[in-house]
Amino acid sequence: MDVTVDTTPRWVRDLIRLTPIRSQFVVSGNIRDSFMTPFEGGATLAPLLRCLWVHLSRLDYRFILVYDPIEGLRPYPNEPAVVELATRLFDLKLADGVMAMSLENLIGVMKKVAGLREARCALVVDFASRLSRQPDHLDANEHRFFVAAERLSLAANPIVPKGADVAAPNGKARFNPILWLVNRPQDMPSWITLDSTRVNVLAISLPDFEIRLAAAKHLGGLFDDYEQGTAEEQVKFAQTFARLTDGLPLVALADIAQLANRQGIKFRNVDDAVQCFKVGVTENPWKKSYLRERIADALPFIEQRVRGQRPAVTKTIDILMRSVMGLTGAQAQSTGNRPRGVLFFAGPSGVGKTELAKTLTQLIFGDERAYIRFDMSEFAEEHSGARLLGAPPGYIGYDAGGELTNAMREKPFSVVLFDEIEKSHPRILDKFLQILEDGRLTDGRGETAYFSEAILVFTSNLGIFVEDEHGRRTQNVKPGDANDVVEARVRGAIQDYFKFRLSRPEILNRIGDNIVVFGFITPPVGAQIFEGMLRNITNRVREEHKIALELAPEVQVKLSEWCTRDLSNGGRGIGNQLESLFVNPLSRALFRFSLEGKTTVTVTDLSEDENRVMTAKLA
Repeated sequence: MDVTVDTTPRWVRDLIRLTPIRSQFVVSGNIRDSFMTPFEGGATLAPLLRCLWVHLSRLDYRFILVYDPIEGLRPYPNEPAVVELATRLFDLKLADGVMAMSLENLIGVMKKVAGLREARCALVVDFASRLSRQPDHLDANEHRFFVAAERLSLAANPIVPKGADVAAPNGKARFNPILWLVNRPQDMPSWITLDSTRVNVLAISLPDFEIRLAAAKHLGGLFDDYEQGTAEEQVKFAQTFARLTDGLPLVALADIAQLANRQGIKFRNVDDAVQCFKVGVTENPWKKSYLRERIADALPFIEQRVRGQRPAVTKTIDILMRSVMGLTGAQAQSTGNRPRGVLFFAGPSGVGKTELAKTLTQLIFGDERAYIRFDMSEFAEEHSGARLLGAPPGYIGYDAGGELTNAMREKPFSVVLFDEIEKSHPRILDKFLQILEDGRLTDGRGETAYFSEAILVFTSNLGIFVEDEHGRRTQNVKPGDANDVVEARVRGAIQDYFKFRLSRPEILNRIGDNIVVFGFITPPVGAQIFEGMLRNITNRVREEHKIALELAPEVQVKLSEWCTRDLSNGGRGIGNQLESLFVNPLSRALFRFSLEGKTTVTVTDLSEDENRVMTAKLA
């Protein structure tokens, strides 16, 4: 690959351009990354120090001295001629290639570097962020050291080495620079960079698309079958690799390529390698063949747990099939890292919205433990967003991360349920814009959680009740309304809420047509739900007491009528009635009933006494 100026890191170009007029450089940001570096026969990825040396050596710099607070001082590169020259010029006493050194002695080395005429050289102070505990509250030794550094930055002069040809391109006067490698510019005392005209701050940013593209071409050979691919396929591979790694350093691209090499991932499946790296899981459940078989038979499986919601279940399965086939957002030019699927369940309370989310988890991942639930009523205050997403840097608890981001890193393949989303604070809802669009979120620790392999489910009761012109809460849809009427009114209320009440239509746009409206529970469906719950009770009695519980036919008919006469609260209301009218009196009766030697117990009667207390008779 031909090396062009575009592959040379910008910070290197700035450094070379400024060495004739700047004596010191504070290099911050992405300093631990790899960089495209020219070598004989092409370019490769190299760490910062190696990249710096390659470019400085072309300007006749003879060596670099590297200092860090732990090891001390050492010459770079570790080649015999270089080590011999640096040792002679600086009288180094090396032990295993390193010389221990205090800050006091380092001042002397800095002065000698700045004024050395025998050979061009540079000094790199690595881990400069760790030279002081608090840059704005220095102790006496630290303060003296940094004052000396500031004074030296102003006193140093550009140098032409002895014997250099001043007419040659590399013969111009240049400083022997001192480079401070820091995580952030504020890790240095602020007065050094603010008050000195000779100190320049170089910020190393994350690589842009063109640099990632060059790195992708270089790393392609680590992917299986890359050499057998056509030129067109290799170009497509590099573009896909560069696009999917937006926001990642080049060292991450190298790690992805190494991961692909170890896992035998083919270059045509570079997206799998990127996702494995991002979520930290090598096996992708979405690629399993059995998943398609499960979804093909999903309707009866789901309707065993979610009764009477055929339209909602059918639409949910359609969206799920789209997710499994990787076609979510396929109409867009670039889908980025959007979640596998987004569902917005709306409808009355107790009709199966949360239950459907649990059922989807069981269907896709075979385990409800992959289901993550957040009750959004707990996040009604703006400050509660810190708990969900992590406190900002500098605030108490920021290093703990957020509940949501931590959960996604632990379970990247999951169904995430945000229950009653309308009860959360609008400022928190803004964070979902980033999740729905980019599929990622960064917490207070600076760590990124990826949602690209998750299904997000929002539930809401919006549209069931609305406010009239007087601000009074009125029922918008009622039991008995046709399904198309319920869906139209609920959808309209949801649109009004996001567009006019919150003034955030962009959130609704991200959700798109993934709104799934649930209808009211009808009497036949209510009877089915009752029978299922009653069956759960008898099963529990069998498990706990090893006896069969039976109900006299007239008792079961009476109990069914009581529990299903009011369906306004859905299946949850049926369960509440069943607990009050049957489970409580049954528990009292069983407590007093002698179960020894019994294999079957029959409930012969249910009645209410004068104190309105339900009583169950057993036989």
